[in-house]
Formats: sequence, structure tokens, C-alpha cells
Amino acid sequence: MNYFKPISISLSPNVEKDDVHLALNLIIRPWLWTRGKAVKELEENFKKYLGVKYAFSFNSGRSSLYAILKSLELEKGSGVALQAFTCNAVPNPVLWADLEPIYVDCNTDDFNISVEDLKNKLSCEIGSHTKIVIVQHTFGLPADMDAIKAVCVERNLILIEDCAHSLGAEYNGIKVGSLPAGEAGHSKAAFFSFSRDKIISSVYGGMAVTNDDKLGEALRQAQGKFGMPSQIWTPQQILHPILLNYFILPIYNFLDLGKIFLVFSQVTHILSKAVSWKEKRGRMPDYFPKALPNAMAMMALNQFKKIDVFNFQRQKVANYYYENLKDTDFSLPKQFENRRNVFLRFTVNHKNAHEIIYEAWHKQNILLGDWYTTPIAPFDTNVKDIKYKPESCPNAEYLAKRTLNLPTHINIKKEDAERIVNFLKKYK
Repeated sequence: MNYFKPISISLSPNVEKDDVHLALNLIIRPWLWTRGKAVKELEENFKKYLGVKYAFSFNSGRSSLYAILKSLELEKGSGVALQAFTCNAVPNPVLWADLEPIYVDCNTDDFNISVEDLKNKLSCEIGSHTKIVIVQHTFGLPADMDAIKAVCVERNLILIEDCAHSLGAEYNGIKVGSLPAGEAGHSKAAFFSFSRDKIISSVYGGMAVTNDDKLGEALRQAQGKFGMPSQIWTPQQILHPILLNYFILPIYNFLDLGKIFLVFSQVTHILSKAVSWKEKRGRMPDYFPKALPNAMAMMALNQFKKIDVFNFQRQKVANYYYENLKDTDFSLPKQFENRRNVFLRFTVNHKNAHEIIYEAWHKQNILLGDWYTTPIAPFDTNVKDIKYKPESCPNAEYLAKRTLNLPTHINIKKEDAERIVNFLKKYK
């Protein structure tokens, strides 16, 4: 049956045998689902890894960002500058906190926020009420932090790092999200995601970090106030690696049975969806914001201890792509001497990107990534509800038509990377 198992980029890509065994152990021990020592251990590990003063876990990156924004106690309607070419998981917490998203274009070489467009947007009328800049380190490629910090100093703006894609990445030898104090314009806070296809995965999960005492206390209070997800929600997440490993992936392309079972499991709420229909309309699901349950913290901890191995693998696979796609029509991610990328996904640019994704899936059993086929993903997000104005970010809209992602995760073997490259070379 494994003949039908696809090379996949997004179906719980980090899951290994020990993660499945842990999930099996947890699903039959419900007394561990909500309370235990794992949450505190995960937070302490994060503080040590990043060298930060405060770290508080939540049940998603969205919840983490929302907690930060609410804790800052800004005036209703204050502007929050964030880049297009992102997921609705970033602007949604801004809307939920009664703030106004200000969309900034991205660069075409590193997919991160354009400092030039940020300056332009801040110079317009909409910039006068902007109080925050959220900088996304897209696909694990650090943004130009020196230039962004300079803008924040000049405009007296709060800087928040979106490290959902980039746990372990470095800028000037310092881990992103580590918030080094004493620097001009240093970041106020950062947040991370542990969702099913991030650097480490617990299906859902996230972390907010800061060195600011007042904000740290506010985040602690928010974590307690949010409370735990329902008793139904937590086992949904624990079941995810089990069902993916034993049922869905092995028969994914056998008469489409795996895909059908996945959809059925989500419709019947056996498993959760990555993005709910409410989020695609700018609304908050009832399972956000919440604290992180103990079982999910245990799953995240099991992945966290493997982070160096994971990121070494990502770099090795990325190096293979760089070497073997360098003389093709694919534009490859730009590399900078002062930035250490972690390559959550290896994103390339090609005029036939959407055709390539379709052909790979339907003819080669290779599920390449489609982050992002629209400036605010997923593709069926109502951009009006998310307050994105079409044509306001031309680079993001250009990239949405021309980019696709190649997998780099721990389960990509050399022969998998070779298959992907050989397929892509048909489009040379």
C-alpha cells in the first residue's frame, strides 16, 4: 500500500515513528490531555533556547499573536503593518483585537516585507495611526531586520516578529525571535507556531515570547484567562498523526481513498482543519484563543528535542535543490551572508507554477506546496473581510501566480529529492 503514499509537503511532514508512538500513548491516557508538567517544561526550554525572559504557550500561533496584541492595550482601530503574501492567520488576530491591518508589499527575492513599501505606506495617511509592524520571516528566510528596526525607531513603532516559519533561523548570528535588548528598535515580542506543517509540529500550538516585564505579566494573565480548549478538541489533534500515518497517507492515491478519508474525518470532526471557514471570513472560531493543553505540549517537546536534526536536514535538502536547479528556468531563493535560513519550504519561482503543482500531484504523486497562490491565503479567503485591497501589493500578487514550494522536511529522502528535481527539469 505504501506504493500509493505520496511525497508530501503538508500532511504532517515532521511526524516520525516516535511521534506516532507518543500520540498512541496519549490517546489512551486522557488524564494527561489537559494538565501536567509538559507546558512549563516546553516554556522553559523555549526561554533557554532563545535566551528570552518570558515564554507563554498557547494553542496556536494565532492565539499567541492575539495575546500579544491584546496585552499591548492599544487604542481601538490602531494600525498594524504586516506583509501580504501571507496566511489569514496573521491579519485575523489583528482584526479580532479590534485593530486595523495595513498591508505592505513583499520582496520578490526573499518573500519578506519590502522596507521601501513599508516606508511608503507609513508616509501615507493610513500610516499616521499605525502603531505596530509585524515582520514575517517567510518560509524560514529571515527578513532584513536592521532596515526594519531603523524604520521602527524613526516612526516610534512597536516591532513584533512572526517566527511561525523560522524557529532556529538566524540574523547576524542571533536567532530570530530572541529579542536582543539594547539594540535600537529591538523587537517587543515574537510568536511561533507548532501547527502541522511548521518547523516543529504538535498539529496545533504556539508560543509568545518577550523580554518586557509588563508585557510578560500581561501574557501570563492572558494565558490563564483564555483557559483550555474543549475535551473534544484535544483528542482531535492527538489523532492526527495516528490516522495520517496508519490510514490516510498509505492509501492517499489508491482510488483517492486516503483523500476521501481525510475529508470525511474533518467534516465529521474526527480531525481538525488547518483553517476554519470562519477564519476565511475574518471571524474567530470558538477554539481560539486558548492555552496549550498538556498533551499538545508533550508532542511539541518531543519535536523540539529534534529541532537541530530537523533543520540540518532542511539545509541539506535545500543545498541539493540549489545545486541541481541552478541552471534551470526556476528562480531560487536569494541567500544573504548575514542570514541563516532554515528553509521550512524551498520556494521557487516559475511562470508555470500552478501547472507544475497540478501535474506533480495528478501524474507523479508528488504534493508540492502552494503557499501562497493568493496574496492572503488560503485561496478561498474573502479578502474583503480581511480588508486586503486588490492591486495594493503588486509583488505579492505577482509571486502568488509564480511560486511553488518544494519539501525539505525530515521525511524527504535523497531519492525523493531526486524525483522532484527530475520532474521539475521537464520545465527547464
